[in-house]
Amino acid sequence: MKQLRVLSILSLSFVLICITQGFTQAGPKRVIIDTDPGADDAMAIILALNSPELRVEALTVVPGNVDAQQGLENALKLVSLAGRCDVTVAGGAQHPLNQKLITAQFWHGKNGLANVELPPAKCKKDPRFGPDLIIEMVHKYPHEITLIPVGPLTNIALAVSKDPSIAALVKDIVIMGGSITGGNVNGAAEANIYNDPEAAQIVFNAGWIVTMVGSDAGERTLMTRKYLAQLQTSHGPQSDFIAQIADFYLTRSEKSGYGGAAMYDPLAVGIALDPTLGTLEKMHVDVETKGEFTRGETVANRRGSSENNVLHGDHYEIEGVVDLKPNAKVCLASDADRFLQLFVSRIRGK
Repeated sequence: MKQLRVLSILSLSFVLICITQGFTQAGPKRVIIDTDPGADDAMAIILALNSPELRVEALTVVPGNVDAQQGLENALKLVSLAGRCDVTVAGGAQHPLNQKLITAQFWHGKNGLANVELPPAKCKKDPRFGPDLIIEMVHKYPHEITLIPVGPLTNIALAVSKDPSIAALVKDIVIMGGSITGGNVNGAAEANIYNDPEAAQIVFNAGWIVTMVGSDAGERTLMTRKYLAQLQTSHGPQSDFIAQIADFYLTRSEKSGYGGAAMYDPLAVGIALDPTLGTLEKMHVDVETKGEFTRGETVANRRGSSENNVLHGDHYEIEGVVDLKPNAKVCLASDADRFLQLFVSRIRGK
């Protein structure tokens, strides 16, 4: 009897570990990464491809850090480097919904990949349009797909606008974007949301719960020389490439006065992999699309309600409050060291 109790406890522990780490009886989490490859995108993608908790079904490419053509080329080179031509790679939107594209070679290098020249891609692009591919895969695997957009939200907005039913069929959506404590583009806005605020507004109001891993969380999760040194102790095509990317990204950040390189996109993948890596709180988040100084700001309501102002003659009076339904789980903090150790170990092939 005692042995049976021990076995039961061990079985329960195994189940809890599987749930925490993203495994189910059906296997790892199916994910689609929507990306604008960029340096931190590359780190996020290689992390995902080397994490057994995740099954990367597709990369869909959105313009952001680089233009759409460069982004598609980078995505194909990344899956080729990883030997993962089984991962579908498709191009998507060519520009934001309602403004001109802002690219970020300043932070990511001329080619978006820290000026590291990877071998020509062996993998081929899928001819389907990225948003259509997202719709198709969500219907193929209902309640199984986790979307991980780590660039502007243009492709996701196009997909959910064309087929609103996917909002109820997606298992989860974990975005790298937004901030509730000020921006990294200016005083208000984070770069991915700033690059397409109208798309972000659509995504936050699509009827699902968005897990928001903002720039404020990323900026407290820093790649430093300590972790870079650990990366550099192992050698192989992927680890050497990521070490070069990290060195470039870290050097650029240090020159700009930062104590390390913010792990924006990799952290979003980490939290999709293991939500306990972040402290998440439900809130209602709106996206500012009109403000002169606040366009692109993600405005989080921590109270869960707003005052109800009712017109009386020539003035309004407060008549109680209106409850707001949460549409997001906002990452307030990360377990930075645990995440970075995980990142380093996965890139090193451990």
